[in-house]
Amino acid sequence: MGTNLKIKLFAGIVLSATIGLAGCSMLPTSGPSSQAVKSETPVDENSLPYALVRVNSDVVSVLARTGKLTVTYPDRQPPREIRFGVGDVVSVTIFEAAAGGLFIPVEAGVRPGNFIALPNQTVDHNGNISVPYAGAVRAQGRTPSEVQQAIADALKNRAIEPQAVVALIDQRTSLISVLGEVNNPIRYPANAAGEHLLDAITRAGGPKGQGFDTWVMLERNGKQATVPFGSLVYEPSNNIWVHPNDTVYVYREPQTFVAFGATGQQGQFNFDAWRISVAEAVGKAGGLNDALADPGAIFLYRGERREIAAMMGVDVSRFTTPIVPIVYNFNMRDPSTYFLATKVLIRNKDVLYTSNAPAVESAKLMTYIRLVTATVNDPIVAAYNGAALRSLVVTTP
Repeated sequence: MGTNLKIKLFAGIVLSATIGLAGCSMLPTSGPSSQAVKSETPVDENSLPYALVRVNSDVVSVLARTGKLTVTYPDRQPPREIRFGVGDVVSVTIFEAAAGGLFIPVEAGVRPGNFIALPNQTVDHNGNISVPYAGAVRAQGRTPSEVQQAIADALKNRAIEPQAVVALIDQRTSLISVLGEVNNPIRYPANAAGEHLLDAITRAGGPKGQGFDTWVMLERNGKQATVPFGSLVYEPSNNIWVHPNDTVYVYREPQTFVAFGATGQQGQFNFDAWRISVAEAVGKAGGLNDALADPGAIFLYRGERREIAAMMGVDVSRFTTPIVPIVYNFNMRDPSTYFLATKVLIRNKDVLYTSNAPAVESAKLMTYIRLVTATVNDPIVAAYNGAALRSLVVTTP
C-alpha cells in the first residue's frame, strides 16, 4: 500500500470518527435542541419528566381563566369586636335608678344625674379592673358590653337598678403594626369599624416604590401569608380585613424571569411593570438572534397545578406531584402566534429559552470537521512538501 493511500485512509478514518462523535453532542451549544425539547424524551432515568404544550387559542383561554394571582389570604372574615387586654386604660361610670342607693346619697337628689365616674384605671396583669363593692372584675378578653354586664350583675343586690358604662380610654393591646418598605412605619390602635390591608398601608404612608416589585406579608396568630402588592389592587378579594394584633410587612423583591439561548441577550431580567407578556419578555431580552434563533422553538418553562395542566390536555397521570412541569412551545413562524404571545403573561421566576435553528448546528458541525481535517492534513502536506523538496535537491545536478 502506497504512502499517499495510507495517508488518505488515515484521514478518512479520523474524519468518520469526528463526524460520529459530533453527532453525540460534542458540539458546543447554549441548550437543548428543539427536537430534544419537543420529543419529551428523558436524557436518563434521573431526568425530570415534563409535558410539552403547544400554545394555541385554547391554551391561552385556559391560562386567562386560571392565571390570576393566587389568593393566599384564606381568612377574609371581618375583625371581631375589640376586646380589652392587659395594659389597656378604661373608664367606668356607674348609674343608679334613684338617690339613696349604694353610690348616690339621698341628699344628692338635686343632681343632674344619678351616676358616679370612677378614676381611669389600667387592666392589671391578672386581666382585672377594680370596682368598689364589686371587687375585681374580669376585663381581659371581654368586650365593653360584657364588662358592663359583669359590673351590673355584681352590684344588683346592693345598688338600686345599677347600670355601668365602660369605655376604652387608651388602647394599648389591640394594635396593628405596618413596617418595612413604607414611608412612615406605624403601630396604631385597631379601628372598631374595621379596616382593610390597603387602608393599613395607607396609614403608613403607602409603599416607597411604585408597587410593581413590592410584596405584602401578613402575620396573624403565628401564621404568615404573602401576596404581591399588585394583587391587592387588581384582585379586591385579596384586600382582606386586618385584625387587632396583625403585623403587615411590606418589602421589595423585583419580579424576574430568566432568558437564555438564541435571544439577543441572556440573563435575568426584571419585570419593571405590574405584568408583562411573553412577547414583551422576548423584547426585553433583545428579541431573537437573527443568526441563531429558530422562531418555531421558543419555550417557556413553568410549573402548573395539576388541574390546570389537565384542562390543557396534559396526561397528568404520568406525574405524582401537585405541580406539573410544563414547557410551552410558541411557534413564531406562524404570524398569528404573535397575537397569542401578547396574551400569555410571564410569571415570577419563569424561564424563557429559544433554541438554535437546525442549520446553525449543521454549520457548527461543518466548521468542526474542517478544523479536524486541517489539523490532520496540515502536517501530512508539510511532510509531503518537505520530501518533494529534498528529492528535488538530490536530483538537481
